[in-house]
Amino acid sequence: MAYNLTIEQENKEITKRYKDLLKGAYQAFTNADKKEIRKAFDIALEAHKNQRRKTGEPYIFHPIAVAKIVAYEIGLDTTSIVAALLHDVVEDTDYTIEDIERLFGENVARIVNGLTKISHLKKEQNASVQAENFRKMLLTLNDDVRVILIKIADRLHNMQTMDAMPQDKQVKISSETLYIYAPLAHRLGLYNIKTELENLGLKYTEPEVYNDILDKITQSTEEQNIYIESFSDIIRESLNAEGFDYFIKGRRKSIYSIRKKMLSQGVTYEEIYDKFAIRIIYKSTPKKEKFDAWKIYSIVTDNFIPNPSRLRDWISQPKSTGYESLHITVMGPQGKWVEVQIRSDRMNEIAEKGYAAHYKYKNNSERESGLDDWLNKIKESLENPDSNAIDFVEDFKLNLYAKEIFVFTPGGDLKALPKNATALDFAFSIHTQVGMNCRGAKINGKLKPISHVLYSGDQVEIITSSNQKPNIGWLDFVVTARARTRIKNALKEDQKKIAEEGKEILTRKLRHLKISLSENIVNELVNFFKLRTSLDLFYRVGSGSIENPQLKEFIAQRNNSFVNFFRKKIKRTPKNTTAAEKDELIDNYDSLVFGKEEERLDFKMSPCCNPIPGDKVFGFVTINDGIKVHKKDCPNAISMQSNYAYRILTAKWIDSTKQEFKAILKIHGVDNVGLVNKITEIISKNMNVNIQGLNISGNDGVFEGSITVSVQNKSQLQKLSDSIKKLEGIDSIERIYKH
Repeated sequence: MAYNLTIEQENKEITKRYKDLLKGAYQAFTNADKKEIRKAFDIALEAHKNQRRKTGEPYIFHPIAVAKIVAYEIGLDTTSIVAALLHDVVEDTDYTIEDIERLFGENVARIVNGLTKISHLKKEQNASVQAENFRKMLLTLNDDVRVILIKIADRLHNMQTMDAMPQDKQVKISSETLYIYAPLAHRLGLYNIKTELENLGLKYTEPEVYNDILDKITQSTEEQNIYIESFSDIIRESLNAEGFDYFIKGRRKSIYSIRKKMLSQGVTYEEIYDKFAIRIIYKSTPKKEKFDAWKIYSIVTDNFIPNPSRLRDWISQPKSTGYESLHITVMGPQGKWVEVQIRSDRMNEIAEKGYAAHYKYKNNSERESGLDDWLNKIKESLENPDSNAIDFVEDFKLNLYAKEIFVFTPGGDLKALPKNATALDFAFSIHTQVGMNCRGAKINGKLKPISHVLYSGDQVEIITSSNQKPNIGWLDFVVTARARTRIKNALKEDQKKIAEEGKEILTRKLRHLKISLSENIVNELVNFFKLRTSLDLFYRVGSGSIENPQLKEFIAQRNNSFVNFFRKKIKRTPKNTTAAEKDELIDNYDSLVFGKEEERLDFKMSPCCNPIPGDKVFGFVTINDGIKVHKKDCPNAISMQSNYAYRILTAKWIDSTKQEFKAILKIHGVDNVGLVNKITEIISKNMNVNIQGLNISGNDGVFEGSITVSVQNKSQLQKLSDSIKKLEGIDSIERIYKH
């Protein structure tokens, strides 16, 4: 619709919107508050007076709308409303941050500065730069969490008014919204805003799908309202008899969540049975509200049969976002399943307005400590500024949408972790050092490996050992961003130490071969071994992957070809090296392994999805063509996994020079007191190698046994064998292979 207001009508509209902002706010304003808000409004009005939006509307409509979302839908304070009104002033006009600080104080200036920093990030860029931008945006949490909350409000209003934009911009902004802003709103407990962002995101990324579902919902609205009424009538009588002050309302599932369900379950719109929920919101006192919730639960289940597997109790143990509610699914009239949500008006306010409402009900000290806890949880994902940006955003998203489980410490404290978290995730959630030294866990009194997946209600005690340290395999099963970050950091540190030793070893080895180590030689070696950085080279020498035979090959080839020498001599740019070093632990995939034993098997890449090293993949055992490797998101993956589950092999890419492998050593000798102890000491202390299995039996003074160890390469295994062979009583030691 074309915009065509006169200046007089425009001024009236601006005044009306400003009054709505004050009326619709979440809190009662003092006169001092109103004065500050008025001052901010006047400055924004003056600063933006010559600006128009793409629709032709005066620009001031936008800051007023953002301030209204901040005030009414997120429920923030005067400082936030003032900052929202001024959020584009520094970026778009002659006002500076110093001006804002002088006029409104340090807090408002800090928030506006954070918002300006986000706006200055370049928009038209590839995925990795975009990811880097998101990280910078999230790092502004360290300035003030209100920056992010106002940014979400700003994004919501932009999404609501995007019709006038060109289609490519609509798709780009919507994808970005679905990628990061909707998950952020979810994590901050802003469920209404999250739902609207998701729906609008779908509207612009898949308009046909969106409109199709919207039409179907619109057609069934009347029928749905009649159904909700008939359901409500049945329980109203019992609720009234118990003297409850309540109201019942229906809430349909969002278009986005219906679409998600259709995709994940492979069903049509008509086949989704729980398209709406019924919400019972009651008034209560803080002392009685939990008791009342369960009383209403019993009234509902007296009238309708509940589905016991669909009870969700977030009243006894609220979500970490502060969300409290009791959800049950019951068999309603006409044989339809209906989700019923029971919550007090306080819980409902928290569910809809998120963090701000949660702390409204606390006293000042509780509010501050609660906010600190909440902020610290979010900062967990921001703690490693050196991490690769795309990894960082993916890890951050892991924490944003994670469903939660609740587990107990040995002392009975409750800890919230994401679904599918392992004993190792739990160890890192207690303390970084506990995670680093985690050797195993007692779960409900039984000894379990560190990869054991936890379930709600488990009691977990971590077993540590000072000899234990992280290995790259740990990244396969941890799910929390905290654990992933700490493990990657430890591996990088370890890698650097080995690389330092490797540099010294390489210098000595080359000296024996009559070559002195120089930058040119390092570049030639890096190219010869098809590596990316000097760090890579030194690491492989230090860990024993590159030994004398390979170095001799390098020298032979170097001497053979003068031309080759010049080609290899080309220097790589420092820029590449830095980027490569950043991705050190994730990029050098050169081998595929299959199954739990991580075996190397013959395989072919499937042409239907063309996997490349690093993709998440699985193996499929064909009848005539051996193992075919498919990407996990291959179009044929779902049908293969459901119809031929027995032919699926787990598969993953590894960097063979960093991956540990299992080896079995057979030992014979003369029985000797304390021999087993000496063997295990050599393995764990001197060699930094993990024992996977130990089986030794003695007979009439002679013993034989086998040790299964995990090592990184053959030379490490050789050194281990040599060390054990030197022990008194050892007669022979050889490597055996299982057949």
